[in-house]
Amino acid sequence: MRGLIAALIAAAVAMVLVTNSWLTDRFTQDTRNRAELRLALYTGNLISELQRNSVVPLLLARDPELIRALNDGQYASTSARLISFQAEIGAASILLLDRDGRAVGATNRNLLGSAHRSTAYFVDAQRTKDTVFSAQPRETGGNDFTYSRAVIADNRMIGVIVVAVDLMKYERAWAGLTDAVLVTDSENQVILATEPRWRGLSLDEALAVQDPPSAIERAVRATTDWSQNRPDAYLRGTAVMRTEARVPFRGWRIQTFTAYDSVREKVNGVLALEIMGFAILLAVTFYLLSRRAWSQSASFQRESAELRLLNARLKREIAQREKVQKDLAVAELTLAQSSKLAALGEMSAAVSHELNQPLAAMKTYLAGARLLLQRHRPEEALSSFQRIDDLIERMGAITRQLKSYARKGGEAFEPVDVRACLSSALSMMEPQLKTRVVQITRSLPRNPVLVMADRLRLEQVIINLLRNALDATKDTLEPRIDLAVVVDHSVHLTVQDNGHGLDNLESLFEPFYTTKKPGEGVGLGLAISSGIVTDLGGRLIARNGDKGGAVFEVQLPILGTELTAAE
Repeated sequence: MRGLIAALIAAAVAMVLVTNSWLTDRFTQDTRNRAELRLALYTGNLISELQRNSVVPLLLARDPELIRALNDGQYASTSARLISFQAEIGAASILLLDRDGRAVGATNRNLLGSAHRSTAYFVDAQRTKDTVFSAQPRETGGNDFTYSRAVIADNRMIGVIVVAVDLMKYERAWAGLTDAVLVTDSENQVILATEPRWRGLSLDEALAVQDPPSAIERAVRATTDWSQNRPDAYLRGTAVMRTEARVPFRGWRIQTFTAYDSVREKVNGVLALEIMGFAILLAVTFYLLSRRAWSQSASFQRESAELRLLNARLKREIAQREKVQKDLAVAELTLAQSSKLAALGEMSAAVSHELNQPLAAMKTYLAGARLLLQRHRPEEALSSFQRIDDLIERMGAITRQLKSYARKGGEAFEPVDVRACLSSALSMMEPQLKTRVVQITRSLPRNPVLVMADRLRLEQVIINLLRNALDATKDTLEPRIDLAVVVDHSVHLTVQDNGHGLDNLESLFEPFYTTKKPGEGVGLGLAISSGIVTDLGGRLIARNGDKGGAVFEVQLPILGTELTAAE
């Protein structure tokens, strides 16, 4: 249901965005089409007004009454005649000037007698025989648009007829139909505009004249720019659409500026309906979910009661299990203590067995020495005492091995060269090696092989392995011991013999396990060696060789490699 709600919200957002974009484009195009239609209407009105007034000067310049008045200098009825023409033609105003530029007839009698010698329409009319159009700014604002034509009689100019065209009325009419309209001449100067402050400015200057928008208006502008197409211009801080058309008269152009408010109102109306529809759909969805949640809540309450019963039962079972675990822990401690006592018993039995033989022999030698002394045979008694001393030395070796097995860890760890330890061990084994003919081969790297170890204890391990190899090859015709040091990810020290091999590999490193004859060993050598190698962070491995014999391999970490102990 969460996925359904998320998908519904995503679909709503996507539809609103798509609808906003599509409707904005559509309504914008409709607004632009209507603006272009208005432009065509405005252009037709301007051309119609200009064309209608352009023929008036031609007709009045040929009027006999006006020509006779100019020739005779009698202007009593001139103004009345011009007023009658104005009523018939619909011109804004008509002015008759004599050859000196003085007003001798006018529809506005206030202008009679005024001088117009330096005006553009009088000067331009003298230069040509055609009708001349001119536009000049008013003192009160705006422009005066006039058609002027020279009055010719007997091939000489006797006056000028001036007809004013009232284009300012269109400004007033346009102001109520659209946001802003302006007309520019061929020099891109504004001559007509619904904004009075635009008149006389260039188009760029007119568009740059804006009221400084407030912070709220800037925020609204940013929102408008995001939600619709980029506006063509800004008018009073409002985004507007600009539409332009050519007026077929003296290079004029007309432009309208329409705000996007109507577009946004239509688009927002449709978006509001869509959002309302999605809101209703979400409300129905949440209602259904609440009904489902209510039913689930009732089910959860029933299940909660059952869970409380199960929880109480589970607590009772946990209490029982804890009691059983405590009893089990006590049993394990008792079993461990029994195992320790059993191991201590086995160790005591083995030690007592090893010590009983020397003690019995010592008792026999002492009895014999007493008889020899009573019989005055001291030389033979001294021989018995020497045998007793040898037995005491053997008993000391047994106790020393037991002490070495009990010792754990080392305190004198330092970088040690395995090759040097092997050479030192061979030197210490030299007396035993001289008593027998054994072939010993060594395969060592040329570079030092450094490990972090206790030098004496590592040498003890090598001596134990060499002693076992010597003992294993005692009955071999051609005894051979191969010593090798190999370095890869760790250091591998291998001691291999060609003796009878190993029988029970699983019990090999257990204390007091030995395959030697009684009196030759107590079975602590390999156990002590395995413990020493483990303390050094390595391990001791035993296996039978491919061609017979036993292989013992000591694996130690290279100096600088961090490894944990094998246990």
